[in-house]
Amino acid sequence: MPLPAFPLPRRPSARAAAACAGVLALLGGGWLWLRDSDLVAVDQVSVTGLSGNEAPRVRAALEGAARDMTTLHVRSGQLQTAVEPFPAVRAVDAHADFPHRLRIVVHEHVAVAALAAGTDRVPVAADGTLLRGSSTGGLPVVAVAAPPPGDTLGDRRTLRAVALLAAAPPELRAKVRRVYAGPRGLTAPLAAGPVLYFGGADRLRAKWAAAARVLADRSSAGATYVDLRLPERPAAGGLEDPTPAEPEEPTQSGPQVGPQPAQPQTQPVGP
Repeated sequence: MPLPAFPLPRRPSARAAAACAGVLALLGGGWLWLRDSDLVAVDQVSVTGLSGNEAPRVRAALEGAARDMTTLHVRSGQLQTAVEPFPAVRAVDAHADFPHRLRIVVHEHVAVAALAAGTDRVPVAADGTLLRGSSTGGLPVVAVAAPPPGDTLGDRRTLRAVALLAAAPPELRAKVRRVYAGPRGLTAPLAAGPVLYFGGADRLRAKWAAAARVLADRSSAGATYVDLRLPERPAAGGLEDPTPAEPEEPTQSGPQVGPQPAQPQTQPVGP
């Protein structure tokens, strides 16, 4: 039995192919015209995420760049270029709301320390970016010999102190007055609290976690320092003896006058 014959599809004629290409070109050209036309021009710009003294200038730079765009053609690279003069800006995200609004979200570096050279103060971020023009209020101080040049901190010793503060939980970082290298390595005195000894710049998060445990432990109340060089075995030192001292018998050399100070003690805290 012979198989039924099916008509083969006809190849489009050259005229039909040319017409199709013309339609596609027309649509493409129309899209390019609409994408950059005033019908979708950006005329409403909102900028969020800014803080510090440079905020008005950053906002003005972003708004100026955004008004040269449309909501169908947002050029993120141009926005990033507009904020390059401002080291405090880490990144910029843009979100278009058709037809005329552009929302810009600014991601800033967070200052973790103030580099101090005499009376000069320069805030610095966790990665060493110098945030000139930003506030240094309430930041822990790291002393340096001279104000650092450029936009990035290069001194390794100072970077270790900055890394120590960057690893700290924000609530503990806010209590640190300064960081310096002492006989027991990196040292951070707390406001109205003990001095923290960190040793080297290794395992910083583990050491801060140990510090949080010790400071939350009631048995460490009254400690003058906490040794965190071995985070598995933190030790609180300078603790006062909670038991009252027994009165001493007079000796042949004469009576002791007034209470005698308790000897400082050092004891491990926690498990």
